[in-house]
Amino acid sequence: MSHAFVFPGQGAQFSGMGKNLYEQNHLAKEYFEQANEILGFRITDTMFGGTDEELKQTNVTQPAIFLHSVILFNTTEGLVPDMVAGHSLGEFSALVANKVLSFEDGLRLVAKRAAAMQRACEINPSTMAAVLGLEDSIVEKICAEITGEVVVAANYNCPGQLVISGSIAGVQEACEKLKAAGAKRALMLQVGGAFHSPLMEPAKEELKAAIEATTFGTPTCPVYQNVDAKPYTDAATIKQNLINQLTSPVRWTQTVQNMVAGGATRFTEVGPGTVLQGLVKKIAKEMVTDGIN
Repeated sequence: MSHAFVFPGQGAQFSGMGKNLYEQNHLAKEYFEQANEILGFRITDTMFGGTDEELKQTNVTQPAIFLHSVILFNTTEGLVPDMVAGHSLGEFSALVANKVLSFEDGLRLVAKRAAAMQRACEINPSTMAAVLGLEDSIVEKICAEITGEVVVAANYNCPGQLVISGSIAGVQEACEKLKAAGAKRALMLQVGGAFHSPLMEPAKEELKAAIEATTFGTPTCPVYQNVDAKPYTDAATIKQNLINQLTSPVRWTQTVQNMVAGGATRFTEVGPGTVLQGLVKKIAKEMVTDGIN
């Protein structure tokens, strides 16, 4: 019987996130104030009282979700994961939970990741779309058939739910073809750019230097990484996989399947929202899930 801990990614944010934690837990307050110093601005002001629009800014969203997840984990007694995973950004939270990254280093990397991704979005205007009701193989085939534009499968969230990513024209063309092929929905998302696609290459190169300069420790348990959904305990390999993550798809469906095959009998989501609990239930229907948020 193994207890898996999973950590959410971008999109889980909400106004007021972390406020009760800050006000009711002295150690949590110390972590939040340390984060304000590291980031050079009071992210807590935006987390606790900012508008939805302010929270959507990439330089706020990513560190905010990371902070909510990691501070919850670090201030909740008795959490001993047998395995961890995170969805996209959440992989950084997972790596703090299993001691690969320190809180400070994790936050610095997330802040650099957010800034690098924002710059990449400005270089290449791009987008993403959610595709519902088609087999993954059909979505992959239609994306591969589009020429002259970038469009790829980016997030394998659960069976029948796949997010595609690429140039605006490429994603628009793919959406029309996917609907013609029988997709229940092919919906453009309100995101800043083509995350987990080749268009994030500038961000990958920028983040690579920061990751390579950061000390990665020995994990206390395996981390199932986004790039191939497999478990890793070697710090050097974990580091390389994290570098590759920005331009590779998030294989969440396969990650949960592999965690179950690896012995997971319970999944606990740590951080804002309940999205991952819902996805786990769709991937492994009988699995016990809960959340700390």
